[in-house]
Amino acid sequence: MAVEIREVTTIKGLKKFIRYPLTLYKGSPYYVPNLFADELNTLRADRNPAFEDARARYWMAYRENQAVGRVAAMIVPRHEEKWGEKYMRFGWIDFIDDAEVVKALMDTVENWARQEGKLGVHGPLGFTDLDREGMLVEGFDEMTTLATIYNYPYYPQRLEELGYTKDVDWIEHEFTFSTQLEEKIANAAALIAQRTKTHLFQGKKNDLLGLAPQIFDVINEAYRHLYGTVPLTEAQVKSYVNTYFGFANPDFIPLVMDENERLVAFGITFPSFSRALQKSKGNLFPFGFIHFLRALHKNDRADLYLVGVRDEYRGRGITALLMHQIFQTFKKHGIRYIETNATLENNQDILAMWKYLDSRQHKRRRAYVKHLV
Repeated sequence: MAVEIREVTTIKGLKKFIRYPLTLYKGSPYYVPNLFADELNTLRADRNPAFEDARARYWMAYRENQAVGRVAAMIVPRHEEKWGEKYMRFGWIDFIDDAEVVKALMDTVENWARQEGKLGVHGPLGFTDLDREGMLVEGFDEMTTLATIYNYPYYPQRLEELGYTKDVDWIEHEFTFSTQLEEKIANAAALIAQRTKTHLFQGKKNDLLGLAPQIFDVINEAYRHLYGTVPLTEAQVKSYVNTYFGFANPDFIPLVMDENERLVAFGITFPSFSRALQKSKGNLFPFGFIHFLRALHKNDRADLYLVGVRDEYRGRGITALLMHQIFQTFKKHGIRYIETNATLENNQDILAMWKYLDSRQHKRRRAYVKHLV
């Protein structure tokens, strides 16, 4: 039977689009679903502030009336304005191991790109750098995290058969927490704090929420040169703060302040939600929240999502202060294993943070590009 492509145009259809991977990856010990409510808010034009200027279309592939794949395509004008690339993004791509299916999906994306005058298609990417991005090309037998994509080993091969080539790679590390470096890092943090006239933020949750917009100021500054990043609008910052900082524990979010109480560096970590997401299938209700509460309070794993440092403090050892609080927090909460978020393979500022730790580089993911003739 031929592959049929159907565009998603209703909320009911969008929910089916979001839940399709639960069927595709059923039984996989490595796949971690995203939070359903978060996905719905991201993909709905009436809820995601990115749609103030961005556009998106979603399609599902069917064979004999059975869903066999999905893909999203996005036009993000701020990417074109910043990078000068007339590219369309694709993301949320999943499919069975069938060359005809993935070709039908990507032909649909490419046809829309041509209609819109785009010169290339790249991804997997989201609307911003804070959405899940990058197709897994190494580490298929490792559990993924809340912040990253899992896909089967045949995905890269099928995409490359269609003429897609590497644009950039991200790598991920897992390291084992050890107290052996605790004293050394504490001494370094004290010395750096004295030299730079900085200090770690000491405050409660409400104080952290008040500083959240400054965190995104640092993100816009520190991440501006990184692949695929676009500046976040005030509305997007507000949306991210409301979504992620409501359940944040200040212990897991070290902030470095200057002598004028201005935020100059941050780290964002959380106890791992991977198991909770698997058990709840990405749903908080009716009972999924129980798994998340357990993950917050009883967990031996943590995920390190983001680290950012203002330009004037880069290369001055500020990350020692961040690592000092992270070490103290992990020791306090019984964290033994830490998973880093995807880091660009040439981002030496961040990769240097792991060189003294007992780490292993266990995953690699890739953004692909295809130039349209």
